[in-house]
This record gives sequence, C-alpha cells and structure tokens, in this order.
Amino acid sequence: MIVANTFFTRTVRTSPAVMIALLVVPVLGGLLGVLLPAFGWFPALGATEFGLFGFTELFATPGIERMLLLSYGTSLVSTLLAFLITVLILASYFNSPWLKRIQRLLGPILVIPHAAAAIAIGFLIAPSGFLSRLFSPWLTSWDTPPDWLFPHDPYGLSIILGLALKELPFLLLIALGVLAQPEIGKVLRQQHKVASSLGYCPMTGFFKVILPSLYGYMRLPILAVLAYSSASVEIPLILGPNTPPTLAVAIMQWFNDVDLSLRIKASSGAIVQILVTLSLLVTWWGIELLVKKCSAAWLTNGEREHGGMIIKLITDVITFVMVSTIILALLGMVFWSFAGFWSYPNLLPDQFMTMHWQSALTQMQAPLFNTLVIAFSSTLLAIVLTLFALESEQQSNKTISAVSGLIIYLPLLIPSIAFLFGLVWLFEQVNSQNTYLNVIFAHLLFVLPYVFLSLANSYRRLDPRFSSVAASLGAAPSKIFWQLKLPLLISPILIASALGLAISFSQYLPTLLAGAGRINTITTEAVTLANGASRRTSAVYALMQMLLPALFFILAWLTPKIFSRARV
Repeated sequence: MIVANTFFTRTVRTSPAVMIALLVVPVLGGLLGVLLPAFGWFPALGATEFGLFGFTELFATPGIERMLLLSYGTSLVSTLLAFLITVLILASYFNSPWLKRIQRLLGPILVIPHAAAAIAIGFLIAPSGFLSRLFSPWLTSWDTPPDWLFPHDPYGLSIILGLALKELPFLLLIALGVLAQPEIGKVLRQQHKVASSLGYCPMTGFFKVILPSLYGYMRLPILAVLAYSSASVEIPLILGPNTPPTLAVAIMQWFNDVDLSLRIKASSGAIVQILVTLSLLVTWWGIELLVKKCSAAWLTNGEREHGGMIIKLITDVITFVMVSTIILALLGMVFWSFAGFWSYPNLLPDQFMTMHWQSALTQMQAPLFNTLVIAFSSTLLAIVLTLFALESEQQSNKTISAVSGLIIYLPLLIPSIAFLFGLVWLFEQVNSQNTYLNVIFAHLLFVLPYVFLSLANSYRRLDPRFSSVAASLGAAPSKIFWQLKLPLLISPILIASALGLAISFSQYLPTLLAGAGRINTITTEAVTLANGASRRTSAVYALMQMLLPALFFILAWLTPKIFSRARV
C-alpha cells in the first residue's frame, strides 16, 4: 500500500512537467523541422547550404499574392463577423429566455466537424443545391441551376460563410460559459440591473457595462479562433477556390506532392503562414486599440439610448437567417444521403432509398475502426494527463503558472500547418515507423488542450474540505483521488471525454500527415469524397462525422443520470 501511494504521488507530481513536455517538444521540434528546410537545409535532396531560395521559389509561384490575401481576408472577416453576431445576440437577448433557446440550438453545432459543416454548406449553396431549389418556384427563370460560382468562388465568400458559422457557436458558448460562472456572471448581471435602474436601455447597458468586462474573458478564445481559421485546411479545401487556393491548402498540396523538392517551398510557405497568422493577431490588436480609443468618449457620455430597437430588429433578422441556414444545410445533406433520382428544380428527391447508406456502411468499416481506436486512445491519454496535472495542483496548493497555461494552448495558437510538417520530420528522426502511434500522438496535441480547458474549472471548484475530512480519517492521497474525487467528477470527466472524442473525430491534417496517407478515417474519407465524388456518398460520410460525436455527447449526458437513478 505504501509503495502504491508513493508511486501515485510521484506520478502526480511529475504529470504537469510530462504534459508540458509532450506539448512543447513536438511543437518546437515541428517548427525546427520546418525552419531547416525553409532555409535550405534538406540533406535528403542534397541541400546542405543555408539560403533563401525556398522563399524565392515560393514568392515566384503564380497567384501567391492571392493565396496570401485569401488566407488573411477570409480569416479576419469570418472571425470579425462571428464575434459581431455573438455580441449582437448577447446584447439583444441578455435577459431573455431566447438566449437559452439559441444556446440549446447552437450547442450541438459546436461538435460538428469542420469538414462535415463545409460539406453541408456546399450542398446548400451549390447551383443545384437546396437553397436554389427552395427559391426556384418564385423565380421562373430558374428552370436550370443558376450560373453562380458558389462554392469555390474566387473571393472566398464561401469560406467566410463556413468559418463564421463554425466559429459563432464556439464564441457564443464561451461567452455564456463566462456568464454562468457565479463569481463573474452574478456581478455583471447586477451591474446591468444598476444601469437599467439609471435609465439605460438594455442594449446600451450591455454595450457600456457588460461587454468591456466580458471581452477580457473572451480574448484568448477569439485569438485561438483567428489563428485556427488563418491556417484552416478542411473548409477552404471543400468550399474555397482552387486556382489559386488559400496558402494553407497550397502548402498541404506541395508537401504531399511526389516531387520532394517542393517540400522546401512547402516549408517556406509554412513560415510565411506563421507570419500571416501573426499579422492577423497584430491586426486584431490594432482593431482593439482603435475601438477602445473611439469608444472612450461614448462609454462615458451618459446617453441612455442608441437605436436599441433598430439593433434588436437587425439581430432578429440575422439570427433567423443564421439558424435557417444551419437547419437548411443539415436538412439538405440528409435528403442527399437518401436521394435517388433528384431532378432540378424539385425541392424534394423524386425517390428515397437506403442504398447509399448500405454501400457506405459496408465500405467504411476500416475507416470507422481507425477513427474510434485513434480517438479513444488520444482522449484516454488526455484525460489521464489532465486529471493527474490538476491533482498535482491541489496537492502542491499551487495552480499552473500563466506561462505553463499558455503552453497548454500552444497547439491551438500556432497554425497546425506550420508545425505538423516538422512533426513528421521529427518522427523520421526518431525512426518512429508505427503510423498508428504517430497519428494518436498527433491527435493528442489537439485533444489535450480542449480536455484540460473542459475539466480544469470543475476540478478546481471541488470543495477542499472533502479531501481534508478524508485525510483526517486516515485516507491516503491515492484513495482520496480514486474513491472520492473521481466519483464526484464523473459528469465533467464524461463531458470532457466526449469533447476529446469530438476533437479527434474532426482531425484531418494531423491524420493525413502523421499517418503518411496510410490511415483512413471517417474525416479523411469525407474530405476526399467531397472533392468530386458522389454527393450522396459524401453526404453519408458527413452525417457519420456528425453522428459519432453527437452519440458520445448523449452518452456522456445520460450515463450519470442512469447511475444516479440506479443508486436510488
């Protein structure tokens, strides 16, 4: 027993350092593995002299300016759009039951993988998609599909739509999570009541009292969203232009090309991608300063009303359009998965059949098995590391430092396209030839931050008096952890596990690169099918992408209820 307790204590104490090392070494090693080829060091091709010829070749690529502009513009506009809509929804429905209804509606959207969301939006806005079929009865000239370029429009509007619809639920739920914390939400709501009692309309009171305080808690998630969207691959690959694509998509194509010399250009592109992301973060910081400077006088001018009714009406329209777009996109994808012959401009398929599901389910057994094994393995590792790191906090009475906390979110803040190529090089240097382990490890880099973010607040809010009483009765730290704390945290652990599985299910680029293209998952198959395959088969794979995380979230929600009833 003493040996077991000693082993547990040592494991717990070293877990924060292990967790940070697991994140720092691959990310920094991956960046090093990109930096060396970018500046000419690639012995496999006989390049052993440092130089800038990789960057010279990169900037000589036809359309490179448009690639950079697409990456920068789509990311900034989509994040700004998602943030503005989030703020409008919060301001308009702050003390309304509609806010919880919108939260319940948008919550499930959060777990939809980016690839599945892009496929659904593509089905909606395509010339023969569900949207044009819906309006064709009122537009008699639409006997044939309209001649528009959506998706794959050259200006990236389809990418902006896809990114904004995926970012919005995340930002809204982050804000609602902050407001749900008693020590924060209670104070902000009291301040809002005081503003109302002083004659401020609810909308103005929100912008002048709530938003300045709330934004501070949302800032890091917004920057993470901005960094992710700048280097996103799935949505631009499915919805974006192809000639030229965004920089991240082009880098991926160069890296996977059979011509190994293109890896030098791909590495140079990865460095430029980091600079694009940094420029976006600086731009956002500049926007913050500008808004702060321009709004300083407005916040203190004492005016009680600033067009609240008009803003409320605009928000109602935006919310209706946004929710309708999401519902129609999902509905259209369900129809395509069961559609037989579907002539244009009929709103519904001429016939329904299950043949596409039967065929796809037969073919997806191996991808489904790979998806589940990789997701369960990476999530289990993330849960164990997170629990031990949080237990170490409590045993040492010292929370993780700000620097360590930033390191935990490092894979979310650095564009994945920039270090995953280097991570593959790192695997080659240590002669790691087990592609399954490589993919699991690559998924862990992205699953771990989300699991830690999900579990940290619940673990830290555990009443320390429970542990003190148990210790006074002679219980060892290991016994307190396994028999007291874990049962109390079963619900948050299950939710964090479901979130980790959902994040793993959605990983496309880590699977493609770390697995060297030899491991197929539901996500990699869905993205491949979305580019030129049958819409019906593509719809089936996209729906499977959605059903898997939804199933595990339902299980995470139901399991504690079932056990609590069994005890009664």
